[in-house]
Amino acid sequence: MMGRVSECSKIVRWAGPEPELEGDGTLCWNGKLSQGQQAASAAVRKAMAQQDELLVWAVCGAGKTEVLFQGIAEALQRKERVCIAAPRTDVVLELAPRLERVFPGLDIAALYGGSPDRHKYSPLTVSTTHQLFRFQEAFDVMIVDEVDAFPYSCDQPLQFAAEKARKPRSSLIYLTATPTRRWQEECRSERRKHVKIPARFHRHPLPVPQMAWCGRWPKALQKGKLPSRVADWLAIRLAQKKQALLFFPHIDEMQQALPLIQRLEPRTASVHAEDPDRQQKIMRMRQQELVLLLTTTILERGVTFPNADVAVIGAEEDIFTESALVQIAGRAGRSADFPHGEVTFFHFGRTRAMTRAIAHIEMMNKQGRERGLIDG
Repeated sequence: MMGRVSECSKIVRWAGPEPELEGDGTLCWNGKLSQGQQAASAAVRKAMAQQDELLVWAVCGAGKTEVLFQGIAEALQRKERVCIAAPRTDVVLELAPRLERVFPGLDIAALYGGSPDRHKYSPLTVSTTHQLFRFQEAFDVMIVDEVDAFPYSCDQPLQFAAEKARKPRSSLIYLTATPTRRWQEECRSERRKHVKIPARFHRHPLPVPQMAWCGRWPKALQKGKLPSRVADWLAIRLAQKKQALLFFPHIDEMQQALPLIQRLEPRTASVHAEDPDRQQKIMRMRQQELVLLLTTTILERGVTFPNADVAVIGAEEDIFTESALVQIAGRAGRSADFPHGEVTFFHFGRTRAMTRAIAHIEMMNKQGRERGLIDG
């Protein structure tokens, strides 16, 4: 495992026997998998045992992490090293504690920029994809979560790092709710091994976004006003005492909207990738100390707020791709206690990405009903 290096640094690779893996990999989880999760779990276990490659295509909120539990437990029992790689630190910080709870006998390594676990040798590692550059032929099982997400999806060196970190004989499991169009076609033509979970574990359909025209919203913000339809939407949520996530395409416009929304609800904050207090604000939202959270696409994945509605302001902007909009819509209705969240795309003009995202969600709901995975 490498530390920080510069161009002239010597790189040393250990050539001796592998250190003995320590810790009890016994799975301690009393949950029950849904029918869709059971099928996916069996496929994951088979791929890991046969050192094969597999795509798990599962809707947002399907319970992808739980699908991995039994396969990881069996790999650990075979004394194999397992790595779960995710594109963003937020996802690593959410995954690691969940895995620690179900594998209490393991000292799990969580690797991200500034992580204290940098030199920890563990049978189970949760890592950002950037941290995979530290490893070479280290893992028997490589799991890449949110494989379509930026920056992994468009960064060939990161993809190379994931390959380099695997042993020559190893399994590779991809997880995503939004495969690329090429991968979707490969799945349909059976050229890519995959298993699909088209429904959430709680058997309720995915919330289908509604589109709402809101005029020239950037000009309204510049004049110190919220678009009237956005203000009305917020008033309804506040009257219902519901939390809400509001996605903006750019930081500047989000910061223009922040004081306007704080007049309606002081318990409002904003977050973006460079915000040093991002993790604290996310925690405050989880603890319901915040009612409204404004965000860029940084929170399109990997976070769960049980009873939050979702709005996209300026859904016509290029940054809101089909994949991004599907993921953003997937923030609503995730909890079995609150499965009926609402999603609204506020726009100044409909785009192909918006209509495709809605069609994608409706397709998954249709397939979930056809397979008997959705009630009603």
